[in-house]
Amino acid sequence: MRFRFAKLASHAVFASAIVCLAAAATAAEPIKIGVSGPFTGGSSSMGVSMRDGVKLAVEEINKAGGVMGRQLQTVERDDEAKNERGVQIAQELINKEKVTATVGFINTGVALASQRFYQEAKIPVMNNVATGSVITHQFDDQPANYIFRNAANDSIQAPMIVEEAVARRGYKKVAILADSTNYGQLGREDLEKALATKGIKPVAVEKFNIKDVDMTAQLLKAKEAGAEAVLTYGIGPELAQIANGMTKLGWKVPIIGSWTLSMANFIDNAGPGGDGARMPQTFIQEPTTPKRQSFIISYLKTFNPKNARIDSPVSAAQGYDSVYLLAAAITQANSTDGAKIKAALEDLKTPVTGVVTTYNKPFTAKDHEAITANIPVFGEVKGQRVIYAYPDDFKKASEVRLKEAKK
Repeated sequence: MRFRFAKLASHAVFASAIVCLAAAATAAEPIKIGVSGPFTGGSSSMGVSMRDGVKLAVEEINKAGGVMGRQLQTVERDDEAKNERGVQIAQELINKEKVTATVGFINTGVALASQRFYQEAKIPVMNNVATGSVITHQFDDQPANYIFRNAANDSIQAPMIVEEAVARRGYKKVAILADSTNYGQLGREDLEKALATKGIKPVAVEKFNIKDVDMTAQLLKAKEAGAEAVLTYGIGPELAQIANGMTKLGWKVPIIGSWTLSMANFIDNAGPGGDGARMPQTFIQEPTTPKRQSFIISYLKTFNPKNARIDSPVSAAQGYDSVYLLAAAITQANSTDGAKIKAALEDLKTPVTGVVTTYNKPFTAKDHEAITANIPVFGEVKGQRVIYAYPDDFKKASEVRLKEAKK
């Protein structure tokens, strides 16, 4: 009898040990974060820069001990800037990879097509580049919203562009050139609304397609209409064709557009014809704060980009910050449950020091936008780089611009 009890006890100890080992193994499992963006093709300047910013943040967090004692693990997928590919990736990351959250989305159309799957699965999405105004409002009719953003949306950028063209620089005759994607056409609508508040109607509104290489027809219509400036909403390679088309026509008027004018494939493909182009920026590659300095040094050392220039500084910085925001929420929630992470994001207790800004209560249940209109400044292409367009902004760049409270 004694032997039987001893045997049973040893089995119990063994079973208990197995349970403990299994629990330890589970506790040590990495926390998977999806990273979705275009890493090839015309949008890749943004996608790769975003991905690399994410990698830097993940490496730093893991070296510091991870989150809840677990390492972060990125699951990267190239959506090729295609809506249907984005949908496939979303389903794969949710059902096969079992991601806790996802970051990314460069293209507005891909975001709008894909993020509904995360919404249904109650998995938080941190849009760190895509700017279509509707992105964080796609599910306003639902009781809970899992879509967040730490990029300057088009409702911020379009009025900034119009303010720069009309109020600051005095142009009354402006043309709009926008690509045919969701991004371009939603941006065009925002530009027209912003112009209407100034009592101005564009003298020409022209559309172009992705991969178009000749903008002569659109530019001639703008020129013949007497446009004093061209306002743009599109992606880098096609924007370069606008600058090149102006050079070809011998017609040079200012190009003022959305933040994508800062992409390397605009700057490099446009050459000297791109100089002077201006665009809103949440981050310009200048070491104006200790955080920005360390980020730039780490990025250049790790990825060694051409000419020591980040291909898309905004994408890299926002990608980096998006991971720290999620990490803070997971830590506060002390859980990888989507609903708990969402709740933590909506009420972050501790400020998160980022590259773009310091995120102090960046979100609420009714406001999933971390960036307000006071944060971006104007950048200008000069000598194959983006610099501060206004010296005063550069002088004050060490003063971190914080999110404005909603009135």
